[in-house]
Amino acid sequence: MQLVLFDCDGTLVDSAGLIHEVMVRTFRHFGHVPPALSDTKGVIGLTLDIAIARLQGKAHADGEANAMMVHYKSIFAGVRAEAGFEEPLFDGIRSLIDDIGGREHILIGAVTGKSRRGLDQILDTHGFRKYFVVSRTADDCPSKPHSAMVSECCDETGMNAADTIVIGDAVYDMLMAKAAGARAIGVSWGYATVDELLQAGADVIVHHPRELLQHIQ
Repeated sequence: MQLVLFDCDGTLVDSAGLIHEVMVRTFRHFGHVPPALSDTKGVIGLTLDIAIARLQGKAHADGEANAMMVHYKSIFAGVRAEAGFEEPLFDGIRSLIDDIGGREHILIGAVTGKSRRGLDQILDTHGFRKYFVVSRTADDCPSKPHSAMVSECCDETGMNAADTIVIGDAVYDMLMAKAAGARAIGVSWGYATVDELLQAGADVIVHHPRELLQHIQ
């Protein structure tokens, strides 16, 4: 048996445009200069309060960051419904999930900085709910790179971390995987660079979803 845990934003779906637009509107609402797209991409994967605090140059989420998080969540669905702000699957992801989802010895899960509602929407929109047997979100665990998301998924499925693969596009995914004792696979189609992923501990880098089949047994 093997447990395969996917990050969501930047790994399964291309959501940077949507996340950045909501972040820009949130910062403007609070009278702050909006972040650059590159800065927004750099915090994707963290839980929302911590991501906002990082964009403001704060070490920790304070009261304002929490208030901004509440506002962000309140407008997210409305922005997502606007034309041009969908969260499409990256090319090759659907065929990959359909392939490994049919293998009885593979368990698939998600570990994401999204909210539970956000992850559920992705799984339902793309018809993946039947494949994902376990998941942890920002509503369930401390922010990446804390190991809890991976460790709790292992505990729930009865799997060992040594038999678990974490697949993600962010340095936080790689750090989380290594902290939990799992294998870390970085994907180059997301928001971090290959060098950043390798420095964060990625065991291997893949450049297309089909290449993951070489590492999923």
